[in-house]
Amino acid sequence: MFALRSKALAKSSRVAARRWASTAAEKDKYKVVVVGAGSGGLLAANQIYNRFKQAGKALNEGDIAILDAAEYHYYQPGWTLVGAGLKSKDETRRKLESLIPSHLALIPENVKTFEPTSSSVTTASGRKIGYENLVVATGLQTNWSTIPGLEKALADPASGVSSIYSYNTCDKVWKDIDALRSGKAIFTQPAGVIKCAGAPQKIMWMAWDRYQKTGRGDNISIDFYTGMPTMFSVKKYSDALEELRKQRGVGGFFKHNLVSVNPEAHKATFKTDDGTVDADYTFLHVAPPMGPLDVLKGSPIADEAGWVSVNKETLRHTNFDNVWALGDCSSLPTSKTAAAISAQAPVLVENLFSVVDTGNVATATYDGYTSCPLLTGYGQLLLAEFKYGLEPKESFAHILGDQATPRSVYYYLKKDFFPYVYWNYWVKGNWFGSKGFVRPTFGQ
Repeated sequence: MFALRSKALAKSSRVAARRWASTAAEKDKYKVVVVGAGSGGLLAANQIYNRFKQAGKALNEGDIAILDAAEYHYYQPGWTLVGAGLKSKDETRRKLESLIPSHLALIPENVKTFEPTSSSVTTASGRKIGYENLVVATGLQTNWSTIPGLEKALADPASGVSSIYSYNTCDKVWKDIDALRSGKAIFTQPAGVIKCAGAPQKIMWMAWDRYQKTGRGDNISIDFYTGMPTMFSVKKYSDALEELRKQRGVGGFFKHNLVSVNPEAHKATFKTDDGTVDADYTFLHVAPPMGPLDVLKGSPIADEAGWVSVNKETLRHTNFDNVWALGDCSSLPTSKTAAAISAQAPVLVENLFSVVDTGNVATATYDGYTSCPLLTGYGQLLLAEFKYGLEPKESFAHILGDQATPRSVYYYLKKDFFPYVYWNYWVKGNWFGSKGFVRPTFGQ
């Protein structure tokens, strides 16, 4: 009888929670609206709620709304691990609804327009939602269609063309890498802004190591075609990676930007300063061009390039005082990575809290910190950490030595520790980047 009563109570509680969540998601105005439920949105929304609660000024349940129509939430840094055969892609996603705590209201819609002068947004269904503060964390978009032939090639299981830059294609990378017995493997990186700019060569180094370990190294040539002028944006790490490239016999083709793919002929075409060049491939890994979301381009909160225009230190909008942004959608002049988001969120949260509490921003400032855990093979990783000005800002150099030297301990951080932290702490707002599990106090 007790067991039956307990089950009935549990079912009643779940029904009540769903009913409350539905009601909370139907309000016309919220204290805080977060647009986007990716890595930046979930981290910021939870940290905002936690910050007010820790200050003894807790917001009511449902005061914070998250707008996102996505069914799933993805751990995108894990897609490189999938492409390297180290994880299954199912491990990199969870139902978004399952990650939303009861004190946050999830509105399963995307924003169609931003109206900062009236402190409101309009959703795709035409619903108008007001806010006291807006946090934009929409991420960026991957422009697959700008490369003719690419989408067709990615959809063909036998094309030999794949990419770690989507959930749908990341497992094809491993299949293609592992199936290759001889021939020419090409790895590309576009010119311009992309998320995790080190990822195109991470998967290249993993493929190179796989071929060495399985006795195929002499039968497969590897070339890196990049639209950028060097191996990496930070000179210290670029020099180390260039030396590694030469040591391993990997071809380097700089300022070569992929512009089309011919899957029938297994031919890739690149644009250079002198025109175009064609390259034959047996296996082609593509990092596609990326850019701001269409909904942001030309909007009142975006700059001329389409990124949300924010102060690079406070993360507050340059024109609208109650608008904030972090992550890939922002104009912050630093590398777009998950590590950057983890450093940006506490600063944004502290400043937003201070504005609500006192009317002024706090002393919290973001120094541009970002990180690229750059896999260089199985059991080894070069941990690039830097800030504004492309200046290294390393966390472990004083303990383990120069981080431009690949080490196994960094590899296991990437492979095991960071995925565990993400699903158990990050999505709940309990991860603070290089500060770990401890919220920065910013001189308080």
